[in-house]
Amino acid sequence: MPVQPSIADKPRPGRADHPVKWWNALPGIILCVLISLAGLLLGKRFPIIGAPVFAILIGIVLGNIVRFPSLARPGVSFCSKKVLQLAIIVLGANLSLSQIWNTGRDSLGVMLVSLSVALLGAWFIGSRMGIGRRLTSLVGVGTGICGGSAIAAIAPIIGADDDEIAFSISTIFLFNVVAVVIFPAIGHLIHLKDHGFGMWAGTAINDTSSVVAAGYSYSKAAGDFAAITKLARTTMIIPISLVFAFLVRRKSGGVNCDLKRILPWFIFGFLMMATLNTLGVLGPTLPGWAGGAGRYLIVVALAGVGLGANFAKMIKTGPKPILLGLMVWVLVAVSSLSMQFVLRQL
Repeated sequence: MPVQPSIADKPRPGRADHPVKWWNALPGIILCVLISLAGLLLGKRFPIIGAPVFAILIGIVLGNIVRFPSLARPGVSFCSKKVLQLAIIVLGANLSLSQIWNTGRDSLGVMLVSLSVALLGAWFIGSRMGIGRRLTSLVGVGTGICGGSAIAAIAPIIGADDDEIAFSISTIFLFNVVAVVIFPAIGHLIHLKDHGFGMWAGTAINDTSSVVAAGYSYSKAAGDFAAITKLARTTMIIPISLVFAFLVRRKSGGVNCDLKRILPWFIFGFLMMATLNTLGVLGPTLPGWAGGAGRYLIVVALAGVGLGANFAKMIKTGPKPILLGLMVWVLVAVSSLSMQFVLRQL
Protein backbone atom coordinates (compact mmCIF):
# COMPACT_ATOMS: atom_id res chain seq x y z
CA MET A 1 0.00 0.00 0.00
CA PRO A 2 1.48 3.37 -0.98
CA VAL A 3 2.38 5.82 1.74
CA GLN A 4 -0.12 8.67 1.97
CA PRO A 5 0.80 12.24 2.90
CA SER A 6 0.43 12.80 6.62
CA ILE A 7 -2.44 14.83 8.01
CA ALA A 8 0.00 17.64 8.74
CA ASP A 9 0.73 18.03 5.00
CA LYS A 10 -2.81 17.99 3.67
CA PRO A 11 -4.22 21.34 2.58
CA ARG A 12 -6.30 23.24 5.09
CA PRO A 13 -9.67 24.35 3.79
CA GLY A 14 -10.33 28.09 3.82
CA ARG A 15 -7.91 30.94 4.18
CA ALA A 16 -4.67 30.15 5.92
CA ASP A 17 -4.53 33.45 7.80
CA HIS A 18 -7.78 32.87 9.65
CA PRO A 19 -7.43 31.53 13.21
CA VAL A 20 -8.75 28.02 13.70
CA LYS A 21 -12.08 27.97 15.55
CA TRP A 22 -12.46 25.39 18.29
CA TRP A 23 -15.29 23.61 16.48
CA ASN A 24 -13.08 23.20 13.40
CA ALA A 25 -10.56 21.41 15.61
CA LEU A 26 -13.09 18.93 17.00
CA PRO A 27 -12.73 16.18 14.33
CA GLY A 28 -8.97 15.97 14.78
CA ILE A 29 -9.22 16.15 18.58
CA ILE A 30 -11.78 13.33 18.61
CA LEU A 31 -9.48 11.26 16.39
CA CYS A 32 -6.55 11.82 18.77
CA VAL A 33 -8.71 10.95 21.79
CA LEU A 34 -9.83 7.70 20.15
CA ILE A 35 -6.22 6.77 19.41
CA SER A 36 -5.25 7.66 22.99
CA LEU A 37 -7.96 5.35 24.35
CA ALA A 38 -6.64 2.52 22.18
CA GLY A 39 -3.16 3.33 23.47
CA LEU A 40 -4.38 3.18 27.08
CA LEU A 41 -6.01 -0.21 26.55
CA LEU A 42 -2.90 -1.63 24.90
CA GLY A 43 -0.71 -0.01 27.57
CA LYS A 44 -2.62 -1.81 30.31
CA ARG A 45 -2.24 -5.09 28.47
CA PHE A 46 1.46 -4.53 27.73
CA PRO A 47 2.70 -2.23 30.53
CA ILE A 48 6.36 -2.70 29.63
CA ILE A 49 5.62 -0.74 26.42
CA GLY A 50 3.06 1.68 27.84
CA ALA A 51 0.25 3.85 26.49
CA PRO A 52 2.45 6.75 25.23
CA VAL A 53 4.44 4.47 22.93
CA PHE A 54 1.32 2.77 21.58
CA ALA A 55 -0.37 6.14 20.97
CA ILE A 56 2.48 7.55 18.90
CA LEU A 57 2.95 4.30 16.96
CA ILE A 58 -0.76 3.98 16.15
CA GLY A 59 -0.76 7.61 15.06
CA ILE A 60 2.24 7.10 12.78
CA VAL A 61 0.74 4.02 11.13
CA LEU A 62 -2.67 5.60 10.58
CA GLY A 63 -1.29 8.98 9.54
CA ASN A 64 0.92 7.47 6.85
CA ILE A 65 -1.45 4.82 5.51
CA VAL A 66 -5.03 6.01 5.97
CA ARG A 67 -6.26 9.03 4.01
CA PHE A 68 -8.12 11.05 6.64
CA PRO A 69 -10.27 14.04 5.66
CA SER A 70 -8.38 17.34 5.67
CA LEU A 71 -10.82 18.68 8.27
CA ALA A 72 -8.96 16.56 10.85
CA ARG A 73 -5.78 18.58 10.35
CA PRO A 74 -6.47 21.56 12.69
CA GLY A 75 -7.34 19.29 15.63
CA VAL A 76 -4.35 17.03 15.08
CA SER A 77 -2.04 20.05 15.03
CA PHE A 78 -3.74 21.41 18.16
CA CYS A 79 -3.18 18.15 20.04
CA SER A 80 0.44 17.71 18.99
CA LYS A 81 1.37 21.24 20.05
CA LYS A 82 -1.07 22.92 22.43
CA VAL A 83 -2.25 19.82 24.28
CA LEU A 84 1.35 18.75 24.84
CA GLN A 85 2.19 22.18 26.29
CA LEU A 86 -0.91 22.02 28.47
CA ALA A 87 0.11 18.57 29.69
CA ILE A 88 3.52 19.86 30.79
CA ILE A 89 1.87 22.73 32.70
CA VAL A 90 -0.62 20.40 34.40
CA LEU A 91 2.18 18.01 35.38
CA GLY A 92 3.82 20.91 37.23
CA ALA A 93 0.93 20.84 39.73
CA ASN A 94 2.07 17.38 40.81
CA LEU A 95 5.63 18.49 41.58
CA SER A 96 7.32 20.81 44.04
CA LEU A 97 10.03 23.40 43.59
CA SER A 98 12.38 21.31 45.72
CA GLN A 99 11.96 18.37 43.34
CA ILE A 100 12.66 20.62 40.35
CA TRP A 101 15.72 22.15 42.01
CA ASN A 102 17.17 18.81 43.11
CA THR A 103 16.55 17.23 39.71
CA GLY A 104 18.10 20.13 37.83
CA ARG A 105 21.12 20.14 40.15
CA ASP A 106 21.64 16.38 39.86
CA SER A 107 21.35 16.37 36.07
CA LEU A 108 23.41 19.50 35.35
CA GLY A 109 26.74 17.73 34.83
CA VAL A 110 25.26 15.05 32.58
CA MET A 111 23.26 17.66 30.67
CA LEU A 112 26.27 19.88 29.96
CA VAL A 113 28.39 16.95 28.79
CA SER A 114 25.67 15.54 26.51
CA LEU A 115 25.03 19.00 25.03
CA SER A 116 28.75 19.52 24.36
CA VAL A 117 29.01 16.07 22.77
CA ALA A 118 26.03 16.85 20.51
CA LEU A 119 27.37 20.17 19.27
CA LEU A 120 31.00 19.09 18.85
CA GLY A 121 30.04 15.70 17.43
CA ALA A 122 27.69 17.25 14.87
CA TRP A 123 30.35 19.74 13.80
CA PHE A 124 33.10 17.12 13.49
CA ILE A 125 31.03 14.42 11.76
CA GLY A 126 29.15 16.89 9.57
CA SER A 127 32.35 18.49 8.31
CA ARG A 128 33.81 15.06 7.48
CA MET A 129 30.63 14.10 5.58
CA GLY A 130 30.56 17.35 3.62
CA ILE A 131 27.24 18.49 5.12
CA GLY A 132 26.64 22.25 5.19
CA ARG A 133 27.41 24.15 8.38
CA ARG A 134 23.86 25.41 8.85
CA LEU A 135 22.28 21.97 8.56
CA THR A 136 24.98 20.57 10.83
CA SER A 137 24.26 23.26 13.43
CA LEU A 138 20.53 22.56 13.33
CA VAL A 139 21.00 18.81 13.79
CA GLY A 140 23.46 19.47 16.63
CA VAL A 141 21.21 21.82 18.63
CA GLY A 142 18.13 19.74 17.87
CA THR A 143 19.81 16.61 19.23
CA GLY A 144 21.54 18.33 22.13
CA ILE A 145 18.75 20.55 23.45
CA CYS A 146 15.12 19.99 22.55
CA GLY A 147 14.43 18.99 18.98
CA GLY A 148 12.07 21.25 17.04
CA SER A 149 12.03 24.09 19.58
CA ALA A 150 15.81 24.50 19.47
CA ILE A 151 15.84 24.25 15.68
CA ALA A 152 13.12 26.92 15.45
CA ALA A 153 15.12 29.21 17.75
CA ILE A 154 18.48 28.79 16.02
CA ALA A 155 17.29 28.73 12.37
CA PRO A 156 16.63 32.49 11.99
CA ILE A 157 19.87 33.32 13.80
CA ILE A 158 22.05 31.39 11.33
CA GLY A 159 19.85 32.16 8.31
CA ALA A 160 18.80 28.56 7.60
CA ASP A 161 16.47 28.04 4.65
CA ASP A 162 13.21 26.07 4.66
CA ASP A 163 14.75 22.90 3.24
CA GLU A 164 17.45 22.83 5.92
CA ILE A 165 14.86 23.33 8.65
CA ALA A 166 12.64 20.59 7.21
CA PHE A 167 15.59 18.20 6.83
CA SER A 168 16.79 18.70 10.39
CA ILE A 169 13.33 18.45 11.97
CA SER A 170 12.51 15.30 9.98
CA THR A 171 15.82 13.72 10.98
CA ILE A 172 15.37 14.60 14.66
CA PHE A 173 11.79 13.34 14.68
CA LEU A 174 12.81 10.01 13.16
CA PHE A 175 15.14 9.26 16.06
CA ASN A 176 12.63 10.60 18.58
CA VAL A 177 10.27 7.84 17.47
CA VAL A 178 13.04 5.25 17.62
CA ALA A 179 14.01 6.41 21.12
CA VAL A 180 10.44 6.14 22.43
CA VAL A 181 10.42 2.48 21.43
CA ILE A 182 13.92 1.30 22.29
CA PHE A 183 14.93 3.38 25.34
CA PRO A 184 12.49 1.70 27.76
CA ALA A 185 13.48 -1.72 26.42
CA ILE A 186 17.19 -0.95 26.89
CA GLY A 187 16.50 0.48 30.34
CA HIS A 188 14.79 -2.72 31.46
CA LEU A 189 17.50 -4.83 29.83
CA ILE A 190 20.32 -3.15 31.78
CA HIS A 191 18.14 -2.77 34.90
CA LEU A 192 18.26 1.00 35.18
CA LYS A 193 16.59 2.47 38.26
CA ASP A 194 13.81 5.04 37.81
CA HIS A 195 16.19 7.90 38.62
CA GLY A 196 18.84 6.68 36.18
CA PHE A 197 16.41 6.07 33.35
CA GLY A 198 14.68 9.41 33.89
CA MET A 199 17.99 11.26 33.67
CA TRP A 200 19.02 9.24 30.61
CA ALA A 201 15.75 9.97 28.81
CA GLY A 202 15.77 13.63 29.86
CA THR A 203 19.33 14.23 28.62
CA ALA A 204 19.55 11.92 25.60
CA ILE A 205 16.15 12.06 23.86
CA ASN A 206 15.55 15.12 21.73
CA ASP A 207 11.96 16.32 21.84
CA THR A 208 9.83 16.92 24.94
CA SER A 209 7.02 14.70 23.70
CA SER A 210 9.36 11.75 23.19
CA VAL A 211 11.07 12.30 26.55
CA VAL A 212 7.82 12.14 28.49
CA ALA A 213 6.58 9.23 26.37
CA ALA A 214 9.67 7.14 27.11
CA GLY A 215 9.83 8.26 30.76
CA TYR A 216 6.24 7.48 31.68
CA SER A 217 6.38 4.24 29.71
CA TYR A 218 9.15 3.18 32.10
CA SER A 219 7.48 4.31 35.34
CA LYS A 220 5.75 7.30 36.90
CA ALA A 221 8.86 8.20 38.90
CA ALA A 222 11.05 7.97 35.80
CA GLY A 223 8.58 10.09 33.85
CA ASP A 224 8.53 12.84 36.50
CA PHE A 225 12.33 12.92 36.65
CA ALA A 226 12.68 12.85 32.85
CA ALA A 227 10.17 15.70 32.39
CA ILE A 228 11.95 17.97 34.88
CA THR A 229 15.37 17.14 33.44
CA LYS A 230 14.13 17.85 29.93
CA LEU A 231 12.66 21.22 30.92
CA ALA A 232 15.93 22.16 32.61
CA ARG A 233 17.73 21.14 29.43
CA THR A 234 15.35 23.26 27.35
CA THR A 235 16.54 26.41 29.13
CA MET A 236 19.91 25.85 27.46
CA ILE A 237 18.29 27.33 24.34
CA ILE A 238 19.04 30.77 25.78
CA PRO A 239 22.86 30.57 26.17
CA ILE A 240 23.29 28.51 23.00
CA SER A 241 21.20 31.00 20.99
CA LEU A 242 23.28 33.86 22.34
CA VAL A 243 26.49 32.04 21.40
CA PHE A 244 25.27 31.47 17.83
CA ALA A 245 24.11 35.09 17.63
CA PHE A 246 27.56 36.28 18.73
CA LEU A 247 29.34 34.05 16.20
CA VAL A 248 27.07 35.17 13.35
CA ARG A 249 27.44 38.83 14.28
CA ARG A 250 31.22 38.52 14.45
CA LYS A 251 31.36 36.80 11.07
CA SER A 252 28.87 38.85 9.04
CA GLY A 253 27.88 41.84 11.16
CA GLY A 254 24.19 40.93 11.07
CA VAL A 255 22.00 38.67 13.15
CA ASN A 256 18.34 37.80 13.50
CA CYS A 257 17.90 36.91 17.17
CA ASP A 258 14.45 37.34 18.70
CA LEU A 259 14.91 36.51 22.39
CA LYS A 260 11.13 36.44 22.91
CA ARG A 261 10.98 33.27 20.77
CA ILE A 262 13.84 31.45 22.42
CA LEU A 263 12.40 30.08 25.69
CA PRO A 264 9.11 28.14 25.36
CA TRP A 265 6.35 29.88 27.34
CA PHE A 266 4.97 26.66 28.85
CA ILE A 267 8.07 26.34 31.05
CA PHE A 268 6.85 29.35 33.01
CA GLY A 269 3.41 27.75 33.37
CA PHE A 270 5.04 24.56 34.61
CA LEU A 271 7.05 26.48 37.22
CA MET A 272 4.00 28.49 38.28
CA MET A 273 1.94 25.36 38.93
CA ALA A 274 4.83 23.78 40.86
CA THR A 275 5.07 26.96 42.94
CA LEU A 276 1.36 26.84 43.77
CA ASN A 277 1.72 23.19 44.79
CA THR A 278 4.77 23.98 46.93
CA LEU A 279 2.84 26.71 48.73
CA GLY A 280 -0.06 24.32 49.40
CA VAL A 281 -2.54 26.38 47.38
CA LEU A 282 -3.69 23.36 45.38
CA GLY A 283 -4.64 21.34 48.47
CA PRO A 284 -3.94 17.67 49.21
CA THR A 285 -5.88 15.95 46.40
CA LEU A 286 -5.62 18.20 43.35
CA PRO A 287 -1.88 17.54 42.71
CA GLY A 288 -2.46 13.79 42.43
CA TRP A 289 -5.39 14.35 40.08
CA ALA A 290 -3.31 16.78 38.02
CA GLY A 291 -0.55 14.21 37.66
CA GLY A 292 -2.96 11.65 36.23
CA ALA A 293 -4.59 14.24 33.95
CA GLY A 294 -1.21 15.42 32.70
CA ARG A 295 -0.10 11.89 31.84
CA TYR A 296 -3.33 11.27 29.92
CA LEU A 297 -3.00 14.55 28.01
CA ILE A 298 0.48 13.43 26.99
CA VAL A 299 -1.01 10.28 25.43
CA VAL A 300 -3.51 12.43 23.49
CA ALA A 301 -0.73 14.76 22.35
CA LEU A 302 1.46 11.88 21.19
CA ALA A 303 -1.39 10.55 19.09
CA GLY A 304 -1.33 13.93 17.31
CA VAL A 305 2.45 13.82 16.98
CA GLY A 306 2.22 10.41 15.35
CA LEU A 307 -0.55 11.47 12.97
CA GLY A 308 1.55 14.43 11.85
CA ALA A 309 4.63 12.36 11.02
CA ASN A 310 5.44 12.14 7.31
CA PHE A 311 7.78 9.30 6.41
CA ALA A 312 7.82 10.35 2.76
CA LYS A 313 9.48 13.63 3.74
CA MET A 314 11.92 11.83 6.02
CA ILE A 315 13.04 9.60 3.16
CA LYS A 316 13.52 12.63 0.90
CA THR A 317 16.04 14.16 3.31
CA GLY A 318 18.61 11.75 1.91
CA PRO A 319 21.01 9.44 3.73
CA LYS A 320 23.65 11.95 4.89
CA PRO A 321 21.54 14.07 7.28
CA ILE A 322 19.89 10.92 8.65
CA LEU A 323 23.27 9.27 9.17
CA LEU A 324 24.55 12.44 10.87
CA GLY A 325 21.50 12.50 13.15
CA LEU A 326 21.95 8.83 13.99
CA MET A 327 25.62 9.17 14.88
CA VAL A 328 25.13 12.29 17.00
CA TRP A 329 22.13 10.73 18.74
CA VAL A 330 24.14 7.59 19.61
CA LEU A 331 27.01 9.74 20.91
CA VAL A 332 24.64 11.68 23.16
CA ALA A 333 22.92 8.53 24.47
CA VAL A 334 26.26 6.84 25.26
CA SER A 335 27.78 9.97 26.82
CA SER A 336 24.73 10.46 29.06
CA LEU A 337 24.94 6.94 30.45
CA SER A 338 28.73 7.15 30.72
CA MET A 339 28.58 10.39 32.73
CA GLN A 340 26.00 8.89 35.09
CA PHE A 341 28.33 5.95 35.61
CA VAL A 342 31.32 8.24 36.26
CA LEU A 343 29.29 10.37 38.67
CA ARG A 344 27.86 7.23 40.31
CA GLN A 345 24.29 8.27 39.59
CA LEU A 346 23.14 5.01 38.02
